Amino acid sequence: MKTELKKYTVREMCTGFVYNELEGKGLFGLSGRLTIQPEYQRNYIYADGKRDVAVIQSLLKGYPIGLIYFNKVDGDRLEVLDGQQRITSIGRFVTGRFFITDENGKTRKIDSLPVDKQKKIWDSELLVYECTGEESEIKEWFKTINIAGIPLNEQELLNAVYSGEFVTLARAEFSNTLNANNQKRGFYIRGSANRQDFLRTALEWVAASKGETIEAYMSAHRHDDNITGLKAYFTSVIEWAASVFIDLEKEMCGLEWGRLYETYHAQAYNPAKVHEQVQALYADPYVQKRSGIFEYILGGSVDKKLLDVRVFDEATKRTVYAKQTAEAKAAGVSNCPLCALGADANKARIWAQSEMDADHVSAWSKGGATSAENCQMLCVTHNRAKGNR
Repeated sequence: MKTELKKYTVREMCTGFVYNELEGKGLFGLSGRLTIQPEYQRNYIYADGKRDVAVIQSLLKGYPIGLIYFNKVDGDRLEVLDGQQRITSIGRFVTGRFFITDENGKTRKIDSLPVDKQKKIWDSELLVYECTGEESEIKEWFKTINIAGIPLNEQELLNAVYSGEFVTLARAEFSNTLNANNQKRGFYIRGSANRQDFLRTALEWVAASKGETIEAYMSAHRHDDNITGLKAYFTSVIEWAASVFIDLEKEMCGLEWGRLYETYHAQAYNPAKVHEQVQALYADPYVQKRSGIFEYILGGSVDKKLLDVRVFDEATKRTVYAKQTAEAKAAGVSNCPLCALGADANKARIWAQSEMDADHVSAWSKGGATSAENCQMLCVTHNRAKGNR
C-alpha cells in the first residue's frame, strides 16, 4: 500500500459537504470528490454535544485533531478510511447544524462567531494521508488504524471486511436510528442501532437458525442485492415474541429471542393465559430472576432454575431441622419423614443436618410458599427423588 501526505483546509474539505439527516451520516466533501462515510464505515456517533463540539473547539484553539486517512478509488475520487467522525463534525458545524458555547457562555453557530474566529476555522489545515492499495490491504489498514480512539466493535469490523450491497442495505434497515421499526426492536434488543447492535442481533439469529457463524452468513450473502431473508427471519422472531407475550416488560430486552423462537415457536400458546402467568410470577416475591419468567412459561413452567426461586434461609432450615429431629427421636423414627415411612434400615435413622435438604411440603410451582410453615427437611436422596411433587 502506498501513502501520500496532503493538506486540505476546512474550506476545501467542506466544499460541497452533504449530510443526510435521516441516516445521520456525512455523505460527500471536497466538491463531491470525497465519500465521507463509505459502506464499511461505522455510523456517525459524535453528534452528542460533546465530541462534536470538542472537534470545533480544537480548531479554534489551534490544536491538531489528528491524522486523517483517505483511500484513493477510481480516478481522482477518494473515500474516508479514518476521520469521518471529525470531518462530519466539522461539516455539520460549518453548515449550521449545531452550536458551541463561547468563553462568555453564549451559544454560537458559525455565522454568529467573530469574523476572525470564522476565518480560523475555515483556514484550519487538516493533514491527510491518501492511500492506494488492494481492497484486502485497505481493509486490513482500516482495522489497524481504528484500534485507537473509540474502537470499532466486532460488527463494525465485519461490516468493513464484508462491505458490499448486502451490508449497505442491512445497515440502512437495522442501523438507522430514525427507522420507526428500530424503536419497536429496542424493546427486545439491548444496545444501540447506531453501534450496529440491532444488525448484529439480526445476523446472529438468522445465522444460528442455519447452523452458521455470522462471518459465514455475511460472506455467503456479501454480494446479494437484497436482505429479504435476513429481514424476514428477524421479523418472524419479533412478531412471534410479541404475539405470545402481549405485555412488554423491561426484562424482555436482551433475551435470546432467536434461540427461544427456534425452540418454542412450533408450540401453541394462549396469549391471555400467558399474560396471567407473567403477572402472577411478577407478583411472586420468591421469584428472584424475572428475566427467566419468559422461557419458564414457554417451556411449560417446569424449570424453576430459570427463576432463581428464593430458597429457605439458614435460620429456617436450622429451626425446622431441630423441631423435626426432636419429634423424630421422641417417636423413635427417622427425622426424614419419607425414610420414616419406609421399611429399610433408614426407617429410624437420625440424619445430620448436613445430610439433609430443605424442601417445600407443597411445591412452590403449585402455590407453596417459601416459609417455615411449608418447609420440611428431607434426606438428600429423598429430596432429589421427590422433584416437583
